[in-house]
Amino acid sequence: MSVGSGILLACAAFVGALGVLIKYFGRVELIAGYDPDRVTDEEGLASFIGTNALAVAGLLVVLALVEFTEPADGAATDVAWIVFFVAVVALAGWMIVGSRRYERERER
Repeated sequence: MSVGSGILLACAAFVGALGVLIKYFGRVELIAGYDPDRVTDEEGLASFIGTNALAVAGLLVVLALVEFTEPADGAATDVAWIVFFVAVVALAGWMIVGSRRYERERER
C-alpha cells in the first residue's frame, strides 16, 4: 500500500467515525457551529449531517483505491482528485444549506 493511500484511508476512518457518532449516536455537539438553542430537530440534523459525513468517508475510500491501483502519473488519478474535490465541496455546501431546515429563524 502506498503512503498516500494509507493516509487517505486513515482520513476516511476518521471522517467515517465522526459520521457514525453523529448519525447513530446523536452526537450533534460534534457538528461545527452547532447551537442547541437554535436547533429544532436534533435527530433529523444528526441523520442529515451524519449521512453526508459517511458519504465523504466513502469518497475518501474510493480515492484511496484509485491511488493504490493507478500509477503515480496516471490520468485516472488526476480525474479522481478533481471529481473528489468537486464532490466534497458540493457535499459541504449541501450540508450547510440543508442543515438550515433544522433550525429556527434568528430573532431580529
